Amino acid sequence: MGIIRTDKWLEEEFDRPIKICEKLLPVFNGQSPSKVYNQLTNFGMYRASRRTEEIFNSMKENMIWEEVEDIFQEYKKKWGGPDVPIYLFPIEQNRSLFFRQEDKLKGGVSYPDKMFLFLSDKITSPELEALFVHEYHHICRLNKETKKFSDYTLLDSIIIEGLAEYSVLVHCGRNYLADWCRMYSGAELDDYWGKFLEGNLNIKKNERKHDDLLYGAGRIPKLLGYAAGFKIVEDYYRQNHYSTKLSFTLPAKTYLQTERNYTKKGRKK
Repeated sequence: MGIIRTDKWLEEEFDRPIKICEKLLPVFNGQSPSKVYNQLTNFGMYRASRRTEEIFNSMKENMIWEEVEDIFQEYKKKWGGPDVPIYLFPIEQNRSLFFRQEDKLKGGVSYPDKMFLFLSDKITSPELEALFVHEYHHICRLNKETKKFSDYTLLDSIIIEGLAEYSVLVHCGRNYLADWCRMYSGAELDDYWGKFLEGNLNIKKNERKHDDLLYGAGRIPKLLGYAAGFKIVEDYYRQNHYSTKLSFTLPAKTYLQTERNYTKKGRKK
């Protein structure tokens, strides 16, 4: 599978993204086109405008579809990862719920059987690779996971985000880590862990509080779950050998039980 030529879809139906989403129905289990579109816009999918059309034209000129296909083939071979369809679209420039970065260069969302990347015309090749690595790590781990996706807990979500971004550190370098990796100090994370996360690790993914704690909401700091997840994983691998393939299968609780970074006594310094 690999890259789906969404550039052809966009050429035909750019001004009608819901029409484009009709083509996605086979991979969304019978959801309506409008529901699929609403879901994807939460993560950065474009809304038709002059600016997003400029982004699309730039993506074509820069042969982004071909570049992502090359990156995919490299990591599929390197990691022994699954062959999934990858859909590229311009990124919306106005605010959405779960943008990966404030500068709106890139966004993405992955499922066990598919990947969506939302891109700006300002993205560089190393930034594109970093985004792909993060999202493809999700897919590889989800495909090795025996637990049903609906049974995922907050701890599972925190760790899967931390692992995906740690793979960016390993394969792309610290310069390409997401901003949320540096958003809070260790002392702040200690405090927030006790206040918000420690007592809620078993909350299921389908509970509203799960997303509030993962992404931030109200008095819960922005992207707290992401930031805590990266710190837990980074601290774990300071004392343990890193293997990308093992990171697809180690249970989430391993990162707490073995390293014991976050306990009622606080994180190790």
